[in-house]
Amino acid sequence: MEVILGAVLAISVYGGINFYVGKRLHQYISFIFPKANGIVFAVVYILLALTILLSFMPLPIIVKKTVRFIGAYWLGFFVYFLIFFLLSDLAVLLGNAIKLIPSHMLQNVQFYAKTAAILLTIGVVCYGLYNANQLKIVSYEVQLKRSLAGDINIVLISDLHLGDINSENRLEDIVREINSLNPDVVCIAGDIFSDDFYSIRDPEMASTLLKGIEATYGVFASLGNHDGDMAGTQSEMMDFIERSNIILLNDEYKIIDERLVLIGRLDASPIGGFKDVRRKDFSEILANTNVDLPIVVMEHNPGHIDEYGSEVDLILSGHTHRGQIFPGSLITRAVYTVDYGHYQKDSDSPNVIVTQGVHTWMMPMRVGTDNEIVNILLQ
Repeated sequence: MEVILGAVLAISVYGGINFYVGKRLHQYISFIFPKANGIVFAVVYILLALTILLSFMPLPIIVKKTVRFIGAYWLGFFVYFLIFFLLSDLAVLLGNAIKLIPSHMLQNVQFYAKTAAILLTIGVVCYGLYNANQLKIVSYEVQLKRSLAGDINIVLISDLHLGDINSENRLEDIVREINSLNPDVVCIAGDIFSDDFYSIRDPEMASTLLKGIEATYGVFASLGNHDGDMAGTQSEMMDFIERSNIILLNDEYKIIDERLVLIGRLDASPIGGFKDVRRKDFSEILANTNVDLPIVVMEHNPGHIDEYGSEVDLILSGHTHRGQIFPGSLITRAVYTVDYGHYQKDSDSPNVIVTQGVHTWMMPMRVGTDNEIVNILLQ
């Protein structure tokens, strides 16, 4: 019953917000084109609004790809239409309340306020689309609590989201940039996929590119929430990872050059669950490791960093995308102890590095955030 009520509430809120945005757009169009057909506008707008919902439904793959493509771009416009229409309405309301806007000019001011909102939306979305095609390198130096026999160069990425909009287009650049950093170890901290293996346009090409990653001791990965079995394709996902010469650590560990223990955690909340494995208690994993060596943990979601204590030297996470588009970063900053960057609670606690991710999810946009590859020098 609670699930049904929650779904009804969510749909009601989504419907109400769409009514507001749609009404403002229709008012603007009607002002410019008084004879514009309102029914046609309503049908087109409703279809656009539905694409966002339908993209999460179990549909035939060609239909799902189409609605997901349209919905991904429309969502970016929708978010900023909502923000800028609300701001423009608030500005007009305040201006009218304090008599700054004469009554006879109110209609014209409302028109220009809506014009500004639409132009700002177009500008921000265009910037976001451009910025999502850029790739940034971020570097950290981390002094581990336990001594390390010689420096180790780790390259961290997360949130490839293969199968999402433009994900495969960037893969060649990502691999080239990783190799340019001459890594000893490459860590992929979850969300390799975007829920459904068959949403990947060319899996063989993607696998071949990933096999081109060059690391002294190998490429390792852990699973994220979007790597679950929601679409019933997790077996194909696991085969893809193996073909790509990526060593998957499902609550398992690997000793790197007898100098470092690398542990990969299963995500705690996979969408659709994990087919054949379950997340273990960390103490169960730790009991089998060599605790005399520094320990690095790949934990996709930084919401779980409190599960680790002084026994761990470094946690590598992703997941947050740092909100991906502003003002999403304000939300992730409020939700997570650390949503981005390097963090250490105190000298006895693990170092934590959270990446914004190397790709986008759903909306192919970045506003106030970046796609990034992280280079970590462990000392």
